[in-house]
Amino acid sequence: MWLKGLGGLRNTVRQELVARQLDEQIAARFPVGQRLRVLDVGMGQGTQALRLARAGHTVTGLESDAEMLRVAKEALGSEPAGIRERVRLIEGNGLDTGVHFLPGSFDVVLCHGVLMYVRDPDAMLAGLARMLAPGGLLSLLVRNADALAMRPGTAGDWDGALAAFDTDTYTNRLGLTVRADRLDALTATLAGIAAPLHAWYGVRVFTDNVSNDVELPAATELEQVLAAEDRAGRTDPYRRVAALLHLCGVRG
Repeated sequence: MWLKGLGGLRNTVRQELVARQLDEQIAARFPVGQRLRVLDVGMGQGTQALRLARAGHTVTGLESDAEMLRVAKEALGSEPAGIRERVRLIEGNGLDTGVHFLPGSFDVVLCHGVLMYVRDPDAMLAGLARMLAPGGLLSLLVRNADALAMRPGTAGDWDGALAAFDTDTYTNRLGLTVRADRLDALTATLAGIAAPLHAWYGVRVFTDNVSNDVELPAATELEQVLAAEDRAGRTDPYRRVAALLHLCGVRG
């Protein structure tokens, strides 16, 4: 079952790098100790939502997949009462944020690993930006369309690598054909929705081809992996060929 891979090396690298990058951006934008209002759209198993709730923030998670919502609720149920009180979980679609919330209701909006499933993301991104209060932070995690040849190429799939140069779609590990996004196009979109790009990172430069069932290595080796991935994700030209891009826009 694909859920079993959520605790493996590949997903851990993703979640840990995004957490470090997100914390860096939050610290740069908000006073220390401020309790933020966070919306996590397509929160999945709730890794980032729960982490931010543990840090003292009020978090609303929006998730359309019933199984993922069940996993998130189960994880939330094991948290202390004080943390549970700070989290609200809603079954819903990222395209319908305007149905559930008033404009300007949140200081931080997360949308991680969602845009690849949205055929036309511009309307959804505009809706997410409207949820932000002035100065609010929009955090997007997307598949990098400018590096789609990297996964098949480093795996020795030369036909797949050659085909990937001329497309912005790919087949993910669930067997679904989904979209990828280009940095330049998203930069223009963020400017157009009044949440211009403030910072961006690469995520999974070295570990994208790791199998989902590869477990975590010993703590010392894991820290080396994370250190290498963290540095590559901040450094050109490495971050430009990362499997994922983490973009942070700021609401004007």
